[in-house]
Amino acid sequence: MSFEELGVSKNIADALKRMNVVEPTDVQRESIPVILTGKDAIVRAKTGTGKTIAFLVPMIQQAAKHHTHVQPHILVLAPTRELAVQISGVASRITDRRLVVTVYGGASINIQIDALRRGAELVVGTPGRVIDLIERGALKLSSVEHLVIDEADVMLDMGFIEDLEYIMDKTPETKQTVMLSATMPKDIIEVSKRKMRNHQMISVGDSDEITVKSIKHMYGIARGIQKFHMLLAYIDEYKPQKGIIFAQTKRESDILHSFLIEQGHDAILLHGGLTQAHRSKSLSRFKQGAKFMIATNVASRGLDISGITDIINFDIPDSPYVYVHRVGRTARMGKEGRAFSIISNDQVGIVKDIEFEARIRMEKVYLDTKKYADVQVNMGGRGGFRDSSHGRPGRFHGETHRHGETHRHGGDYRGHRYGKPIEKGSRYHR
Repeated sequence: MSFEELGVSKNIADALKRMNVVEPTDVQRESIPVILTGKDAIVRAKTGTGKTIAFLVPMIQQAAKHHTHVQPHILVLAPTRELAVQISGVASRITDRRLVVTVYGGASINIQIDALRRGAELVVGTPGRVIDLIERGALKLSSVEHLVIDEADVMLDMGFIEDLEYIMDKTPETKQTVMLSATMPKDIIEVSKRKMRNHQMISVGDSDEITVKSIKHMYGIARGIQKFHMLLAYIDEYKPQKGIIFAQTKRESDILHSFLIEQGHDAILLHGGLTQAHRSKSLSRFKQGAKFMIATNVASRGLDISGITDIINFDIPDSPYVYVHRVGRTARMGKEGRAFSIISNDQVGIVKDIEFEARIRMEKVYLDTKKYADVQVNMGGRGGFRDSSHGRPGRFHGETHRHGETHRHGGDYRGHRYGKPIEKGSRYHR
């Protein structure tokens, strides 16, 4: 079935052809006709299946009927700045790029305000910066007819629930709302009951396909400095062509990055503590050929990077949902991939939880680490390496901010939430 047969206009279908997108994927075939009707929808499909085009195409087509773009008709919310930029990039190739505005923390808010003043058809942004712009009166949502919450399960897992509801309440009740997610936790169902109108559920693929059946899931047991030796042994044994290595905190990411560089590996770094320019440069280098990306959870939020063969969890996540999103960076669009996690003996229970919730089997592998026993790890003079299996804080400890932004409300931390002082000790006090 072609895009035209799904009801897509010739102009947009031609734009997709210029992007080498000729035949719709399963999620696009299922979603585009429904979204074109204006109906609310929850779309569940595994990562790497083409969900971005599935919601952008029908919404841009519907918004094309407007001849003025003083205020946005489409608002897309994404959990991180990288994903927001990625979505905007796709939108700019489908419609007039001058009508697409991207807003996120870590970048000049004044430049974003100026862009909004010039007019926008579609705004893509992270919740923190969107709220800041709303409070400043720079972003008005009264004309929004289509609202998208991308990576909805990740947004809720990151603690965005109140931010999302605040933004949704600023939009017209008559708007169309579409949520997209790889998994379907209860929180999404609860939000949909409160905020959506007779929505249609679109589920593509069997529920046990969420983690991608073509991934080989493995784990090895090590602790402390031995984890570095096991990492080298895995690289030597399996020879990843291109991989993402996840660490729990920014500091551990920094140490891992320096360690791999010292061992002669081509590696780049990505976490919430870096400037936007640094993060953009790192992503560009990784896409252009760097072998490894060392990252915190910010890199698991929907980024579309092709050719990733291996996901390595230097620190295994506590949550099966976080595990799903991490490993979803490989085996995209039906390709095969590997996921390897390094755990300690007392983290076997986490493996069992992931196996049960994600309906997978994680194979225990034995790697020859003896040859690396004398390899030293430079801690940068900041003390010993903290074993993440003991006394580990929450999953997003060590990020500059839980939203993957440099500061609350996009880089201008003011000690306020929605104009009200933040009480010391509350979940928003930092």
